[in-house]
Amino acid sequence: MRLPSAPWLTDADVIKPSTRVAQFYAGQGDYESALPWYQTCVETTEAHLGKNHPIVATSLNNLALLYRDQGRYAEAEPLLQRSIAIREQHLEANHPEVAESLNNLASLYELQGHYTKAEVYYQQALSVKEQQLGSDHIDVALSLNNLAILYTAQGRYADAEPLLLRSLSIREQQLGTEHP
Repeated sequence: MRLPSAPWLTDADVIKPSTRVAQFYAGQGDYESALPWYQTCVETTEAHLGKNHPIVATSLNNLALLYRDQGRYAEAEPLLQRSIAIREQHLEANHPEVAESLNNLASLYELQGHYTKAEVYYQQALSVKEQQLGSDHIDVALSLNNLAILYTAQGRYADAEPLLLRSLSIREQQLGTEHP
């Protein structure tokens, strides 16, 4: 199922239909139905845009997350690594989308118990977000929280606590103290 090449077809049009259907299925926990849609998205974006386009990186990232959620870690890892490489090449190493892929790779390593690797990638993602979005951005709070959860899983409570407090402070500042 390849999309035709047409002047009216934007790059975003290539990824959206397959991704939305895949997200619909994955959101219901129907990973087997989501899988061919994510795979088609990767194939279509590569065919339409080339193997190293930033939108291909997004489709690889999405497929990798599905594999991660299915416990197919060995299949997810190279897709996330490729997503990072493409994004660094086209968007520079300190772009928020690079941070997204770094965070996802860290999450994959954390699920596998590879805490040292996970910490490196969580810290890189946090650094990129702080540089690009500012130290009080809500996405920085999420990265702080992810790193703190990793530390908690390792029993490193003294390392986790200041990160959690900073994350909470950012969320209260950005969302208000009454936000769920």
